Amino acid sequence: MYQAFLLKYAEIGIKGKNRYKFENALCEQIRCRLAKIDGEFEVVREQGRIFVGAHGDFDFEDAVEAMSRVFGVSAISPVEVIEDKSWENLVRAVGDFVEKQYDKRDFTFKVKSRRSDKHYPLTSPEICVEMGGRLLERFPELSVDVHHPEVYIWVEVREKAYVYSRVYQGACGMPLGTNGKAMLLLSGGIDSPAAGYMIAKRGVYIEAVYFHAPPYTSERAKQKVVDLARLVSRYTGPVRLHVINFTDIQMYIYEKCPHEELTIIMRRYMMRIAETLALESGCLGLITGESIGQVASQTMHSLMATNDVCNLPVYRPLIGFDKQDIVDIAERIGTYETSIQPYEDCCTIFVAKHPVTKPNLDIIRRSEQRLVERIDDMVKAALDTMETIDIDA
Repeated sequence: MYQAFLLKYAEIGIKGKNRYKFENALCEQIRCRLAKIDGEFEVVREQGRIFVGAHGDFDFEDAVEAMSRVFGVSAISPVEVIEDKSWENLVRAVGDFVEKQYDKRDFTFKVKSRRSDKHYPLTSPEICVEMGGRLLERFPELSVDVHHPEVYIWVEVREKAYVYSRVYQGACGMPLGTNGKAMLLLSGGIDSPAAGYMIAKRGVYIEAVYFHAPPYTSERAKQKVVDLARLVSRYTGPVRLHVINFTDIQMYIYEKCPHEELTIIMRRYMMRIAETLALESGCLGLITGESIGQVASQTMHSLMATNDVCNLPVYRPLIGFDKQDIVDIAERIGTYETSIQPYEDCCTIFVAKHPVTKPNLDIIRRSEQRLVERIDDMVKAALDTMETIDIDA
């Protein structure tokens, strides 16, 4: 029965004179997502709202799901559009809406109203009171509960009038493209996909880099990361994934450096390579899934040693989360089941029995001097042989 949707946003509403830029970016993202759904849609912005009109047949559930994954949208409501908003016609149309929507009308309700058309003869509070009374007259089995109603009947009066009662949760955040681009260090674990999602939610486009170590990591481990990137792209839009063959670098570090420092030194070279790619791609920072104290390479001392090789800012949205917090995010965005598949990546293959948890930066730098003969050529070779995969859900 629905041919239109009203989309609400939250944070964009507090923007000043440049709010229209965020609204335009939001409309463009909605159009991109709906372009993948069968049907013809029109996306229009009005003050404080985005309206989506559907022309012809379309899959309702697919359309709602697509819009619910657009960052910037806080709520989605299928609406009935009332062209003639004169009071008596509005009362009749809202009553017809309730009759069509609810076969059984023995619930409690409350009318909520928003009147953007300031020339309309009734104010918002008056619409609520009068409409509630008229609905009770038409449907005596209804009852009003202004504090905890089972159903809200929303009436918005603009150039046209809109009535709705169902509200689907949106992804919230900021529209993609309003805050630049960043490079995600993506592994096959639980944390990094969640970190990419959280930064993208702030309006940041995502590219990703994965460090592959054949034959110690299998092609299935690589496919697992591709699958995770595709799941994340349902929210972030298309993701360009760079696959770096890291085996020779890892083996060289393993041969030349103290084994308890292996994880830190390996991580420092990952960050160097990721930063090189980020600068080439116009990224404004790196993203990792690190959380303080979760593993040896994520202590405060280790994170400082890792940061030492970076000039770009490193964004760690999970830094204060415990593991269950992160698992909750992964389950919500649908990456958890893929992340726990038993295919190890290069970060878990070459792990020392007793890795250093409080690395001394001067010692780490001296250890890296053992690599100077070949490491630059090996990094260049890894970048030259990189595989790039464009992924979109």
